[in-house]
Amino acid sequence: MTEHIMGNLLIIGGAEDKEKDCKILKYYYREAGEKRSRICVITAASEDGEQAGIIYRDLFMKFGCSNIDVIAIQDRASANVGENIEKIVQASGIFFTGGDQLRITAMIGGTAMGMALQHLYEQGVIIGGTSAGASVMSDTMIIGGQGDTPGEDLIQMAPGLGLLKGIIIDQHFAQRGRIGRLMTAVSLNPYFLGIGIDEDTSVHIRNDGNFRVIGRGTVLITDASCAVISNVDDLNNGKPLALAPVKVHILSEGWRFNITERTSFLSEAEGFSMNHSELSKKEMK
Repeated sequence: MTEHIMGNLLIIGGAEDKEKDCKILKYYYREAGEKRSRICVITAASEDGEQAGIIYRDLFMKFGCSNIDVIAIQDRASANVGENIEKIVQASGIFFTGGDQLRITAMIGGTAMGMALQHLYEQGVIIGGTSAGASVMSDTMIIGGQGDTPGEDLIQMAPGLGLLKGIIIDQHFAQRGRIGRLMTAVSLNPYFLGIGIDEDTSVHIRNDGNFRVIGRGTVLITDASCAVISNVDDLNNGKPLALAPVKVHILSEGWRFNITERTSFLSEAEGFSMNHSELSKKEMK
């Protein structure tokens, strides 16, 4: 079982639409309070976050937000500055831009800003993040690894910000062929759920343990908690991964997933409220 979810997270797989409908970013803006929102854009993932901050500031202003702060965190001292912490504490929405997720944890982890973010998470303030800003939300995050065959050489992991427990996030998922490294990550942590999110796609996780898929791509969820076969101890010898059985959910917009019960179901707004096992029974009749 995954731990109780307290927060309100919009986790984006990267390369979200910023020019046409801007569906995901407009959704975030609505959840942050629309015209009443106070949004803080944090660009710690990039060495030169000024341009990324300007892009999101201009977009949120275009949507109707008049109270936006762009906070460029270039060192740990910046994450302890009282003025920056005050902006964070007063925000109705926090948004992490993309870049390098290790920079986020290196600059923010253990600082006054890190503690403020944890407090906001527990209070239900929406925290959004794209690409690196998505990966960093979990307590264990993927920081590297390429290739197709699951195995030890495919994965590098490190501690994340720790907002989301018992889950590993991967982004740019289908576009960069990352199923192998997500399966490897889950094999090393079979208790964890693995969530791979495509570009221009997001999941909105609420404190009831449910998340909904928003965007044009898919979300792949892997659950290896039921596995009875695993050769994870042989990966150091260069052997490819063996792991079975593994439950896989592939969901698109309109579908939801319950993290605690590990079941998927269609949104009631789509005219359904049955979970995947109930749907299978109906189809068999």
